[in-house]
Amino acid sequence: MITLRQARTDADYEAWRDVRIAVEPDERSLSVAELRELDRPERLLLLAEIDGEVVGSGLSDRSDEAGRAFVVPRVRPEIRRRGVGTRLLVELAAHAVAEGYELAGSIVADEGSSAFAQRFGFAETGRQVEQVRTIGTEPWPPAPAAYRIVSVADRPELWPLAYEQVALPTFPDMDLQGSLDVSAEEWATEWINDPAAMFVAVAGDAVIGVAGLMLDTDRPDRAEVAYTAVRREWRGRAVASTLKRTSLAWAAEHGITEVYTWTQQGNDDMRRLNEHLGFRYGAVAVNVRAALPLQLPEQVRA
Repeated sequence: MITLRQARTDADYEAWRDVRIAVEPDERSLSVAELRELDRPERLLLLAEIDGEVVGSGLSDRSDEAGRAFVVPRVRPEIRRRGVGTRLLVELAAHAVAEGYELAGSIVADEGSSAFAQRFGFAETGRQVEQVRTIGTEPWPPAPAAYRIVSVADRPELWPLAYEQVALPTFPDMDLQGSLDVSAEEWATEWINDPAAMFVAVAGDAVIGVAGLMLDTDRPDRAEVAYTAVRREWRGRAVASTLKRTSLAWAAEHGITEVYTWTQQGNDDMRRLNEHLGFRYGAVAVNVRAALPLQLPEQVRA
């Protein structure tokens, strides 16, 4: 018998993480401390159990895209096709409806997950491609003359400025159906996890670019490339390249052997920059979206 319960304790969060890591072993998972920090009433984390054993997990929360929810059920590969994903998705979507959402989005990365999503009315809205870079001997880039590169660890007061002066002006440039809605608090807690691995480009008193790494406590040899952006008036002047080369050199000095990033389908400039820096292509993920309440298949309604 499948039972669902909300993740509340640190042990529950660890069980939730275990499922995520089993389903997405090559993706960075939030630590228990990070999950706890993100606790809020509108955020729902579920555990699915069969005979007391955790076999699945789920998340329903506000998306970074304005006006929609993000729902994601995950089931251990060996337990699939037993109704666990359906139970999770129905409950997660119901939570999103209760929070007032009329749209829900998710991400699928294989044919089985895509077929499952389509059964509930989800349709593709875009794609992301993974780009991966092996870290070897990485020289630090020459110091630019027109601006300076500094770490957020050295200048923590620049991270809030980066939100105002870089993030907000560049979010509209992302190839998304909707617009990003990221608060200053979320920028400070969810878009950086080690100030020493995050870098900003500064010209005078202004922050003109950001780039860096999100470190993985489960796999300290692997890191995810963080949000990379440069103000429009500074583009074409190697700011993004210098920032990224700085983060690659930092990675090499701190035992990281591989970095990866996900790039939207229409972000050709960033893909070309990553190609130029030696990134190779990996997996493809599909963004899907559905109207709420979900279209439930007849056998589920029954």
